[in-house]
Formats: sequence, structure tokens, C-alpha cells
Amino acid sequence: MFKIENITYGAVSAVMTGLAIIIGLSSTISAKTNIIVALLVIAIADNISDSFGIHFQEESQLLSKDKVRNATLLNFVSRFVTTAILILFVIIFSMTLAIILSILFCFFVIISLSYIISKRQNTNPYKAVFGHLATAIALMVASYILREVISKYTIKVI
Repeated sequence: MFKIENITYGAVSAVMTGLAIIIGLSSTISAKTNIIVALLVIAIADNISDSFGIHFQEESQLLSKDKVRNATLLNFVSRFVTTAILILFVIIFSMTLAIILSILFCFFVIISLSYIISKRQNTNPYKAVFGHLATAIALMVASYILREVISKYTIKVI
């Protein structure tokens, strides 16, 4: 059975981590290759480890095997599909356009899931959306600053 809570972690985690990778590595030599490799590692290795963690967490709550399997599988699929979309942006478009599309996609995922969850909880959806978007923007700014600082000092050292 499909439950929104089984995809929220995977989708949000993938879009936030993927966006940080894209912004953080976008000015490196061979940026597209570096970003694609990093996103593939996220799509596969990091995804398996997170899905395994969710599997254990769900089992610890003594849920049925079907619920545990569904939560694990839906988390894996949501992370994989979300990361695959980001990879396609990087492959198909210029880096500038890939960054813009990734940001818009991140906002779409966060706004959609925040709205759905807050409506289910009978809370103010605009407050939830604003808070979650603020976190995403902070991540983007931190990734950009980190990229710039590392680029600046790496060039001086080399």
C-alpha cells in the first residue's frame, strides 16, 4: 500500500543531497563527470545504506513484514528516481541550466510534500512550506560558500 510517509524521507533526502552536490561541484574541472559520479554514488550506495537503516528502524517498531518491506522499497525507489532526474538535468543541459532546473525541482518536491503533510496534520501549510524552503535555501548557500572557499584555497595551494 502506498503511503506518503514512505517516500518523503527518500525524496527530500535525495533532492537536498543532490542539489548540494550539484552546487558544490559545479565549478570543478570536469564538473559534469564529477557530479554524475557523485549522484550515482548517492543513487546507489547511499540509497542502499539509508534504505537499510529505514528497514531496521521500521523493524524495531515491530511492524509487519509487509509494512517494513513497503517502507524500505518505497524509500529506495523515491530516492533513486529523484536522483535520476537530477542526473538527467546534468547530462542533458548546460551546468547553468542544470543548476536552475535542480533548484526548481528541489523547490517543487519540498513544496509539494510539505503541503501534503501539513494538510494531513491540519497545520498551516504555508508555515511548513516556508520553513522547509528556508532550510533548502540555507543548504544551497552553504554549498555555494563551501565551493567558493575550497576553490579559492585549493588554487593557492596547488
